[in-house]
Amino acid sequence: MGKSTVFDLIGPVMVGPSSSHTAGAVRLGAMALKILGTEPKTAEITLHGSFAETGKGHGTNLALVAGILGMHTDDERIPKAEQIADRKGIKINFKTENLGDVHPNTVKFKLTGQDGRVVEVMGSSIGGGRIKIKEINEFQVEVMGDYHTLVILQQDLPGVVAQVTSLMANAQINIAQMRVSREKKGAQALTIVETDQAVQQTTLVLMRELPAVYQVMAIEPLE
Repeated sequence: MGKSTVFDLIGPVMVGPSSSHTAGAVRLGAMALKILGTEPKTAEITLHGSFAETGKGHGTNLALVAGILGMHTDDERIPKAEQIADRKGIKINFKTENLGDVHPNTVKFKLTGQDGRVVEVMGSSIGGGRIKIKEINEFQVEVMGDYHTLVILQQDLPGVVAQVTSLMANAQINIAQMRVSREKKGAQALTIVETDQAVQQTTLVLMRELPAVYQVMAIEPLE
């Protein structure tokens, strides 16, 4: 079970009429930005369910764009998010689609960074400004944004996870939760590690040097 936050008690301080459609949407965009790791050049945003049906009236579109611009839920610039993105030269494309058996307040981002890197992130606003990331690059995950998080893409081989956790133990990093998903046996796997402390750059470098590790993303918790 994840740690409790002020959101569980009183909800977020926010601009907008709805914690799910506005505050949650900002946080979803902000988490997608953290996963990308750089300012986006383009953003394809697919809305599902209630987000698709009533999101525009609730300011969801503006909130999602505000999130990928790095704004917080109480930012007074949220109503102008699309104009700000346009001034920055960030191309935004919205569409609607049935994303399957998922929460009605679900969105899928396809972000292309200034460096050309592309990530796909699907997540849901689950009430009171809380969010849950369910997919990263088509891998099933469960990330709430409450902890420092490592997203590790690796080859599915024996001992890889043990090498990663050994490096973390040597750095005195306490693991809160860890989950591993994979395409199929021996193919690519994705390891999600949530930690109580930020992982130092020196440890991240050592992880990236492991032969079976393809990519390591370090994501800070949402504010």
